[in-house]
Amino acid sequence: MLKARILLGLFLIVGAFSSCKKELSPEKQAAKDDALIVEFIAKNSIVAVKHSSGVYYQVISDGSGARPTLANEVTVGYTGKLLNGNVFDKSNPTATFALNRLIVGWQIGVPLIKKGGSIRLIVPSGLAYGSSSPGLGIPKNAVLDFTIDLIDVK
Repeated sequence: MLKARILLGLFLIVGAFSSCKKELSPEKQAAKDDALIVEFIAKNSIVAVKHSSGVYYQVISDGSGARPTLANEVTVGYTGKLLNGNVFDKSNPTATFALNRLIVGWQIGVPLIKKGGSIRLIVPSGLAYGSSSPGLGIPKNAVLDFTIDLIDVK
């Protein structure tokens, strides 16, 4: 009887561990994201530059006003999509944020343009929400595609 309980306990433990899905290491996830981004850019004929952080960006227009820093609030018009084209968020018509409170991909990408400029950011999951889902239609480990118009810098 004791042997049967021990065996049953072991089977339950092994079953529990085998049903857990393992997360990729940050390095492997970054490599997976990069491959997805490169494929997405090629498939959609996007002319983008890879930043040293791993964010891909396309400056649509540079703008002519002030360039934001992490100390600034930015007013933006934006659309956020998944790589499959599903829109998960959109400003209506604009939104104001403290730049230092946004995802790292925005903290890196938005300062690449000046007030009045527009940029497209393709953000790997590690510089967005990583292995957690914030809800709002964004799955964990999602690469995000943003088009951002920088309306004002304060």
